[in-house]
Amino acid sequence: MIQRTLREIEKMAGGSGMQPDVGAIGIKGVSIDTRTIQKGNLYVPLKGERFDGHDYAHKAIENGASALLWQKDVPNPPAGIPVIFVEDTYHGLQQLAKSYRDSLSVKVIGVTGSNGKTSTKDILTSLLSMRYKVQKTEGNYNNHIGLPLTLLRLEEDTEIAVLEMGMSNFGEIEFLSRLATPDAAIITNIGESHMMELGSRAGIAQAKLEIITGLREEGIFAYNGDEPLLRERVREIRLPAKVVTFGQDSTNDLYPLSVQLGENGTVFTVNADPSVEFFLPVLGKHNVYNSLACMAVAHFFNVTWEEMKDGLRQLKMTGMRMEVVKSSSGLTVINDAYNASPTSMKAAIALINELRGYEKKIVVLGDMLELGGEEEAFHYEIGEMLDPAHIDYVFTYGNLGTHIARGARTSFAPDKVKMYLDKEELAKDLKCVVTEHDVVLVKASRGMKLEEVIDWIK
Repeated sequence: MIQRTLREIEKMAGGSGMQPDVGAIGIKGVSIDTRTIQKGNLYVPLKGERFDGHDYAHKAIENGASALLWQKDVPNPPAGIPVIFVEDTYHGLQQLAKSYRDSLSVKVIGVTGSNGKTSTKDILTSLLSMRYKVQKTEGNYNNHIGLPLTLLRLEEDTEIAVLEMGMSNFGEIEFLSRLATPDAAIITNIGESHMMELGSRAGIAQAKLEIITGLREEGIFAYNGDEPLLRERVREIRLPAKVVTFGQDSTNDLYPLSVQLGENGTVFTVNADPSVEFFLPVLGKHNVYNSLACMAVAHFFNVTWEEMKDGLRQLKMTGMRMEVVKSSSGLTVINDAYNASPTSMKAAIALINELRGYEKKIVVLGDMLELGGEEEAFHYEIGEMLDPAHIDYVFTYGNLGTHIARGARTSFAPDKVKMYLDKEELAKDLKCVVTEHDVVLVKASRGMKLEEVIDWIK
């Protein structure tokens, strides 16, 4: 994490007004939250519509802060602790992070996309860790606040940082890209999330492509070549960086030659070196495509195919992403409840369609959020694509989930499709249906907290 003197911090953050006799004092780390602040941290109070971090400055001091950034228009800065004044604490935090990033020799990789950002971040970190010291975005620290904090947590000797870049509107990815100035950038795919703000999938593609605005000329850009919206736009852009495509189609630079799903993972081969068989300890063809994106970037950083093989085998994924859970009875549950969109929902359904060796296959699907005016149609379409030849029962949860059920009832017997607005009631009925020989897929948007159903049936 950042360790600098206050004199250096003042310059890096574009601050002023610090007492002259405290410039040699050092800080270690930055915090915006008094509840998690560590001794020696710089406290940066942020102002929101319903809160003001400046109100908690005394708590930050009590908990060990060594100094504060302070917004100039906020009265009564505390006495007895070094204070650096800035015009705006958000901007001060971001400028400090940018200055720190530019002072390091670290290589930065930016990852964005409608789905699969976190999985791709995890996979890429595992591949690169075979050769480098790597740090990655923790949790969902992927926005205009989280990404600066991630940069400020980088160790001086970190060689590669893998940064997730999220957004909900135009201009946000561009800001993050210019802040982080990545040496490599990945777009996993274009889906339907944030359709309400961006208007269309074309708008989503435009917003995701903002990641190349800060990309260094000698870097690499890897994107999903199966997506026409990306292919068309990339052709129109003159990129000095190396460009690599990945995906299912053989027109891509990297594509799978074979994919085999097992009980605990996926085995696949790649056109770049057919002699190497890779094992990915997570299910789903879409995760193979995420792996291809990572492999393109890892290869650019001189990681060998054999090293990548080891990196994939050692992969530890963030929870609730195609996570295989065994209940005490032996029931297999695929926990993919972290998030959902039509694209990721279709990928999860394709996975369960292909699974073999189970007596019954059951899906528990909840609301997909932030889809705009077409949300009911998107949910109905998911229900329509469910196939009774592959799936035995459909359980839905939530108001929008009822439209999944309506779509499913066009092909399923009525008693095989069940709708719920109460999670506990859903779990109770689900327990009456499943046996130790079955598999259950659980998927919904994060706000639905559908993983609670798993806790009740384990």
